[in-house]
Amino acid sequence: MRSNNTRIRCYRLAALLAVLLAPAFAPASAATLFVTSERDNTVTVLDSKTMAIETVIPVGTRPRGIAITPDHREIFVCIGDDDRLDVIDTKTRKVSRSIPDVLDPELVAIDPVGKRVYAANEEDSQVTVIDRASGKIVGTVGVGAEPEGLSISPDLATVVNTSELTSMAHFINTKTLTIEDNVLVDQRPREAQYTHDGKQVWVSAEVGGTVSVIDAQKRTIIGKINFDIPGVQPELIQPVGIVFSKDGKLAFVALSHANRVAVVDTATLAPTSYILVGERPWHMALDPDGSKLYVANGNTNDLTVIDVPTLKAVRSVNVGHLPWGVVAMP
Repeated sequence: MRSNNTRIRCYRLAALLAVLLAPAFAPASAATLFVTSERDNTVTVLDSKTMAIETVIPVGTRPRGIAITPDHREIFVCIGDDDRLDVIDTKTRKVSRSIPDVLDPELVAIDPVGKRVYAANEEDSQVTVIDRASGKIVGTVGVGAEPEGLSISPDLATVVNTSELTSMAHFINTKTLTIEDNVLVDQRPREAQYTHDGKQVWVSAEVGGTVSVIDAQKRTIIGKINFDIPGVQPELIQPVGIVFSKDGKLAFVALSHANRVAVVDTATLAPTSYILVGERPWHMALDPDGSKLYVANGNTNDLTVIDVPTLKAVRSVNVGHLPWGVVAMP
């Protein structure tokens, strides 16, 4: 009799544990991916769970940078050859409006509260500042030649812009729209990214082959990350996109013509591994739950999916010609 009671108690305990542990092992909900295709003049929309293409949105000529608003209602796309931003309604999945007179935009960033939009004007040596709600340009900031990277501090006080030809990171006061500091980095800086806590800014240098780590308060370089891949010529190692893991312990750096994504320990600033992806990985996006990293590969016209827990590439899918930027929406 005691044996039967023991078994019943075990069954009940197992059932209770299954209920309690179910949330921890529940499958991640699917996100929606939006990928710009520079040559097709489209934005491809995919379901992250199946990686099936749901729709293809026509936009203007030469779409590149892409950013999603914090409320996930709109996506802003840089339309380089048409000197404008196209705005996609995420519900209708259509271009709902366009913002003109944004000269040759390459990258775009939206502040954490969704009020302002910043666009880097590559051929005009300036950053355009836009009121999101009205679409009106509220100001411009003159910067170095061929601006590209943009990152906004968590406290909204500063936006960092990189200038490719002057090899600088410009720290711009968002209230006065003036440059407060210039930090010299390695040759041809591409992207800037604040760490989650806002204490550091990481800047990739495509030709220099490094990532500079800048103290966000002191505006000085406190570390520099170098990359070494056996069998790959150093000149092919060209850092571009930077994405931090959800817990901030890792940084992923797209290395362009090295056809790899570097995994960097943010505490030691040391690369720990290199993940082989498609040809010329450029920009990336992290899944909202932090479990997957999506890498746009320009020369192989595909998107590589990296499983973050195992740090392995698990699949790739075609997404149009010359994919450039990608965002993930919950």
